[in-house]
Amino acid sequence: MRQMREYAQALENALAEFLPLANLKPGQILVVGCSTSEVMGHTIGKGFSQELGEEFYRVISNQCLPLGIFPAFQCCEHLNRALVMERACAEKYRLTEVSVVPVPGAGGSMAASAYRGISDPVVVESVQAHAGLDIGDTFIGMHLRPVAVPVRISLSQIGSAHLTLARTRPKLIGGARAVYGTNSQAAGACS
Repeated sequence: MRQMREYAQALENALAEFLPLANLKPGQILVVGCSTSEVMGHTIGKGFSQELGEEFYRVISNQCLPLGIFPAFQCCEHLNRALVMERACAEKYRLTEVSVVPVPGAGGSMAASAYRGISDPVVVESVQAHAGLDIGDTFIGMHLRPVAVPVRISLSQIGSAHLTLARTRPKLIGGARAVYGTNSQAAGACS
């Protein structure tokens, strides 16, 4: 149990460092992918932990919800990486609900925990999230907006799982004569 708490504390620290850098606004989406197997030192999908999934769901909810950020919890490949989220988020972004209930062996421990923990959960097929958190190389990129920008923080892994973070920015268009505002995330984004 002590190890679980250490993993949860590492996730809390990662989010505390990442969320200000992601520059998410209330009502925006943070896609989260997590392999509890990888965190625990196993091959992805081969040693899941429901307890860790519940703990990570709690940490993410506790940090995102007070900021008005919608977390979208990515399921595993067995559910085609569908996402669990609040119905209010799905309705706001006019996302199409699909019919499935994630469980640890088909969906993943964190997605299953989110489905049970969210007051009015839905599962949707895809999103275009504003930022992403990937614990264990679960490939959340398919759910990010088109221009993803890597974000580096002091942590590069949680437990044995590789940690990847990204924010998104609007596309730069217009060519050599275009002017990009200084208040935009796009300004100076190619550093």
